[in-house]
Amino acid sequence: MVQAKKLTLYVVVVFVLYTIITSPARAADLVQVGFEGISSAAQAVGEFMTELVN
Repeated sequence: MVQAKKLTLYVVVVFVLYTIITSPARAADLVQVGFEGISSAAQAVGEFMTELVN
């Protein structure tokens, strides 16, 4: 089981590196979308907590 996890991790890392090398603009777009999603989620959690307090 541990070997499968290591293999999966290596495959993901190689895929990410391949994507960055072959298409840096697309990789940058994906990272930006990811950070926007995280930012939106954090903002929603903050608004939810603010409403709970009020």
